[in-house]
Amino acid sequence: MKREKFDLLTFGEIMLRLSPPDYERITRGDVFDKRAGGSELNVASGVALLGLRTGIISRLPQNALGTFIKNRIRFEGVSDDYLIYDDSPEARLGIYYYENGAAPRKPSIVYDRMNSSITRIAIEEIPESVLTATRMFHTSGITLALNNNTCEVTTELIKRFKESGALVSFDCNYRANLWSEEEARTAINNILPYVDILFVSEETSRRMMQKSGELADIMKSYTTDYPVKIVCTTQREVISPRKHNFTSTIYDAKTDKFYTEAPYKDIDVIDRIGSGDAYVSGVLYGILKYGDAGKALAYGNATSSVKNTIPGDLPASDLKEIDSIIKNHCAKGPISELNR
Repeated sequence: MKREKFDLLTFGEIMLRLSPPDYERITRGDVFDKRAGGSELNVASGVALLGLRTGIISRLPQNALGTFIKNRIRFEGVSDDYLIYDDSPEARLGIYYYENGAAPRKPSIVYDRMNSSITRIAIEEIPESVLTATRMFHTSGITLALNNNTCEVTTELIKRFKESGALVSFDCNYRANLWSEEEARTAINNILPYVDILFVSEETSRRMMQKSGELADIMKSYTTDYPVKIVCTTQREVISPRKHNFTSTIYDAKTDKFYTEAPYKDIDVIDRIGSGDAYVSGVLYGILKYGDAGKALAYGNATSSVKNTIPGDLPASDLKEIDSIIKNHCAKGPISELNR
């Protein structure tokens, strides 16, 4: 029997996240909360929660930690068909430690991810059948930045998926602790000719990509300089570590139109990690399901805003909840205080 095509496949590192509970410090706490995370897994999970078929391409150690991650991927409704297992003596899972913040103390992260199993992935390990197995492929600048090998493999995958007819989505997701602005700019400029949907913050555009002018002109420039079709930029106002406002702007080159909406205000931030990936998942769902930038904006803003209220990297809101959040956000009059 012929298998149904994936709506979305992602490629990237999956990590173990360890966090001291109850706003404790990393330097003082005695226990850690264990979770799975990683930008591309977060995106695949968010789109799966909304009802589409997703999978992830990654490389994990063949040990108990790899099994823990595999089980979490399956729990999220994401396919593990294209996971590759590393049974070498050097096999390891990348780790990061996350400490929650409370004003005036900011959240903080310590990474322990060098030489993780995915950094040694070979393009030959990824079956060629994957290239025609999906409608859309997504990855990020984090995966490009891990080391020279992942940069080369990611770039080649982007080219091959594009040649095979898939839409290509890319989140710049610049991380200064992984590579320099010059290195990132060079690598991202190399892949932009193959990108259909681009996620890039205003700060990244101005600093790393060295663009200037009004935000609208900056966003539009990606579609005139490259064959990018849709550009998405988020706007987050951080009032305190526990209180944010959030909205975004999307430019659709086909209609030459900008889309935005009133921000979600006074978001109760329990855990902001993964909220940017949740935004990506909502936008990609709107594009894959409806082919509509306006719908994509509504789903992206809603999924990102509600993810801030969920502990851990991974989203936990299904389509019914997101539709309800969008409806309440757009309501003109009073709304119900409880779901009952």
